[in-house]
Amino acid sequence: MISRNSNLTSEIDRLERIISDIPEENVIERAAFEERLEAARDAIGKLSAVVAPERTRLTFRGTPVMGSHGIKADFSGKATLAFSEAFTAIVAGMKDRLKYMGPIPEKARTQLAITGTVVGSFGFEFELPNLPADYFPGIGGAGESLDNLFLLLKTSAEGSDEEVADVVAAIHPRAVRKVTEFLDYLAQNQAWCAIEFRSRVFRYKNLEHLRTAIKRLDKDNLKESTIRYRGELQGVLPGQRTFEFRVHDSSEVIKGKVGPDFIDVSVLNKQWLHKQIDVAFYVIQVGQGRPRHILRTIDDIKLAR
Repeated sequence: MISRNSNLTSEIDRLERIISDIPEENVIERAAFEERLEAARDAIGKLSAVVAPERTRLTFRGTPVMGSHGIKADFSGKATLAFSEAFTAIVAGMKDRLKYMGPIPEKARTQLAITGTVVGSFGFEFELPNLPADYFPGIGGAGESLDNLFLLLKTSAEGSDEEVADVVAAIHPRAVRKVTEFLDYLAQNQAWCAIEFRSRVFRYKNLEHLRTAIKRLDKDNLKESTIRYRGELQGVLPGQRTFEFRVHDSSEVIKGKVGPDFIDVSVLNKQWLHKQIDVAFYVIQVGQGRPRHILRTIDDIKLAR
């Protein structure tokens, strides 16, 4: 692309010089070169509009790594596969297409691509898939998924239960398990990692730091449930995708998030506001943190009888 851009720039400069030397009264002769100049400017404009795919870097330390010289092939192959599968699971979970068992949807389209190696502490550069910005309803493209993966790695090691719950609530439980499988594989091989994305870097300090993250994401510490309530939807903020729900015969008000299955969040205000309804919330609690309530689908709401 750089070469193509350079060639077009040179062509534009050449055409501008030619046109400047042609008398203005030579209308037909000037028109031919001006047409070529307009086409060249249009072409370079289109090239400038192309957005380069985002990249992330994953490096490793520990027993399988030979300094900046290399890394054991068997370990690196399985570790990079586990990392990529964690990413594709997060993509599918955020798009609300991930089931608790079976193949990960659209895996071929959403997997990462290795585009180079990283030295210092040996690792790899990954290119994110070219997903359109509107691939997820109401949220961003592939970068949003990698950002959640980055945050889950960081907060599970260093954040509070509240911060971990916020990240977990944005993705799918199976995707969280895929991330845990990746970390488990590193720990089993006496290795740990660092991740770099969007000018931010997170590094596990050592193996114990990594194991702290694994414990935080363990099923005994991360509790999931579906709880049914009767009450009234008090209001929904479409931009923030949040809601308030007052429990029937109680002063309790539940504040929660609207899941990605809702493309048009405003439908909740239009159809269900201040009506007596029975609703099933998906609830996530990390450790002793506050439970997170998520309204996942329109099918989870019914008029109370």
